[in-house]
Amino acid sequence: MDWGRSIAVAGAYAACYELTRNVSFSHWMLPAGLRLACLLLVPRRFWPALAVGEFLPIAEMSALHASMLGVMWAVLNSFPPIVMCMPAVTWVQRRASLLRADGRINMGMILAATLLCSLSVTAGNIVAYLTVKPGDGSPPPDLTAQIVLAWLLGCYLGALALTPTILALRERLIDAGHKMNWRDAMTSPLMRDMVLITVPCLVGAMVAASLTEGAWLQVARIAMAVPVLVLTLRHGWHGTAITGLLASAAMASTSFELQDPSMIRAQVVIAFVLSTALLFGVRVARRLAASHVPAIQGAGSRTG
Repeated sequence: MDWGRSIAVAGAYAACYELTRNVSFSHWMLPAGLRLACLLLVPRRFWPALAVGEFLPIAEMSALHASMLGVMWAVLNSFPPIVMCMPAVTWVQRRASLLRADGRINMGMILAATLLCSLSVTAGNIVAYLTVKPGDGSPPPDLTAQIVLAWLLGCYLGALALTPTILALRERLIDAGHKMNWRDAMTSPLMRDMVLITVPCLVGAMVAASLTEGAWLQVARIAMAVPVLVLTLRHGWHGTAITGLLASAAMASTSFELQDPSMIRAQVVIAFVLSTALLFGVRVARRLAASHVPAIQGAGSRTG
């Protein structure tokens, strides 16, 4: 084993895990996206290093809360969720590859891995939660369906937000021959539409959400899916991925209550929209690529 590279992988993953955890919400867990992206892209010989990298920050956090929630909870909660996801990703990879025969992304495979990993992590959370023993002697909190659903949707949306974005940026970098610079990225049509369409729509929806409540708050949250659909039609799944990251973050920021029931209902809608848009976006990307080739050939024939 290459110990030097393994230590570097563990350290880098631990740092990225801390970063994503610190910008996450209870309804939007970005570490789930980082976890899945690494399992899909990092060679399996480095998977033990990923497990170590995830164990370190989780064990530290669990130890700090052991006196409040119990030693058994701290021990079980320290178990790296990425280890529970490894069998699920392995099972999916044996049945489908990340790329199809034509070189295009296999979005069905990614969504299947996302769901299975979310279920695995939620199962681990349930086991740890059932061992909670409050340090003040009070009875342990009840495990409700609302809590379980919040965990499941939080992991699923966190993975949908970050994993496709990482894969989209990776694909765009490969297509550019690893020569893409910031100027190219900032002047691209996708970035232009992000600035002119996505950002204004999401800011408007967030302002509306802050000024309303009840049914209108739900309308404002669900309206955040509109720019996702628009950029899917214009840029394929790349537009879905990057706009979905911003839209799900904007929606999560409108809740300041743990396991908010109204947020859970909005999450179900946005999860369905993102999943469907990612699948449809692959077809749009294929159509856009096919139309781009004749345009280039036509330009070449006019200048030849």
